[in-house]
Amino acid sequence: MFSPTLDNYVALLTSPTFLVFFRNSAMVALSVVGITMLISVPAAFALSRMKFWGSATLATGVFLTYLIPESLLFLPLFKIFAFLHQVTRHRVHQPLVVLVVLYPTLSVPFCTWIMIGYFASIPREIDEAALIDGAGYFQMLTRIFIPVAMPGIIAATIFAFTVSWADFLYPLAFTTSADQLVLPVGIITTLIKGDVYNWGQIMAGSLLCAAPPLVIYAFLMDYYVAGLTAGATKG
Repeated sequence: MFSPTLDNYVALLTSPTFLVFFRNSAMVALSVVGITMLISVPAAFALSRMKFWGSATLATGVFLTYLIPESLLFLPLFKIFAFLHQVTRHRVHQPLVVLVVLYPTLSVPFCTWIMIGYFASIPREIDEAALIDGAGYFQMLTRIFIPVAMPGIIAATIFAFTVSWADFLYPLAFTTSADQLVLPVGIITTLIKGDVYNWGQIMAGSLLCAAPPLVIYAFLMDYYVAGLTAGATKG
């Protein structure tokens, strides 16, 4: 008998554990977005507008690093953090901090590649006019290129948020205690007990987990498509 109900959503949204998962995911995702943009925007500006020896090779290498799959990286990275924990005797292995450090290895290369293409699409006459007026490279970046390249920056921001919000492998490998889990891993580990699958709450939790990226894409899709298109065809 078909009997729709919202009980599963109510149970999750009133569960302190689920709200902790949501808070952890939000903290990690926002931190990763901030770190990613602080690195990728200046890096893309330098690689696309400040030509120097090896800049083209370095730009290609930045993108190629994104193609290395997580499944090849998480074991060496785990050993690195374990070694740092033993050497420093500090909580380097704190799970949420580790995720904030690890996720930019996935988001920075691709976001930098997107921004390189977008910055390259801006006419060079703007650079020349700014230099003639006495502007430095930092002023050019902050006052000219960032406002003009806002669609590309928005596209890169959405990508960084999606990667850090929805990734499953790194949180599965690097988080242990329940209060440090993020949504994708928390839903699976807490709602599956042995061979008992709480399908109602699993499906409800999956939809709630997918809701923030869906809302972002719904309102910013035009900017995302514009940014990816420019990044794919220029540079």
